[in-house]
Amino acid sequence: MKTLLDIENWNRKEHFLFFKQFEEPFFGITTTIDCTKAYVKSKQLGTSFFVYYLHKTIAAVNTIESFRYRIIDDKIYIFDTIDVSATILRDDESFGFSLIEYSPYFDVFSANTFAEIERIKKTPGLFTREFPSENVIHFSAIPWVNFTSLSHARSYTFPDSCPKISFGKMMIDDNGKRTMSMSVHVHHGLMDGLHVGQFADCFQELMNE
Repeated sequence: MKTLLDIENWNRKEHFLFFKQFEEPFFGITTTIDCTKAYVKSKQLGTSFFVYYLHKTIAAVNTIESFRYRIIDDKIYIFDTIDVSATILRDDESFGFSLIEYSPYFDVFSANTFAEIERIKKTPGLFTREFPSENVIHFSAIPWVNFTSLSHARSYTFPDSCPKISFGKMMIDDNGKRTMSMSVHVHHGLMDGLHVGQFADCFQELMNE
């Protein structure tokens, strides 16, 4: 379900009209996330750390309203729920785009994710299913690289307003603290640095639970 945002009475109307004209309206930040507690919790649960922080990511996305905004036919809609399209690596080193339905309950989300991973691994190609809506984030993990910045391949002629969130290699310091780099790219017509900061803070709080 989605609701039309009243742009005429929106305090960011001018910002939206300004940035939506850009050839590249996305901006991005890279920050470092403390994942020490989250890693321990995932092991206590006997689950995949990737699936665990993927769930925390999409939970934070659904918490911050601006991350649920999407531009469709020059109108802004607020989706009730956002799902996730994550890149899934296969044994032959190719990857496919997944579609994983969000649930606030980790057990449900975990089952959805593992089922989708298995489906992708058995299905060749990049696009292996239909994507019926734009209520997704684009998610990727690059666990081989401790990056300090990140860019994305984009077609400027293709309408896109979905946030893109990526994680790097987990690093461990001499005191056992675990960290990961996180990159967040978002449409500037829909949000500003303040909102990305709110997302980062929310995500870190969820990782510390």
